[in-house]
Amino acid sequence: MGRLVTSGELAKELGLSLRTIQRYIAGGVITPEFRTAGGHTRWDPDSVREQLRKLHEQET
Repeated sequence: MGRLVTSGELAKELGLSLRTIQRYIAGGVITPEFRTAGGHTRWDPDSVREQLRKLHEQET
């Protein structure tokens, strides 16, 4: 596991809006590394890139 970031930091790093990240979470498109006790998500950006890459490959 690499460094972990918040959803806002993830959105910025991937060039997406926070709302897009939230839609991806709700739709099960991406899965966080873990959730805090308060329900906040933490992400490994490299893992998310891989999840999105695999999804793209499945669609093509």
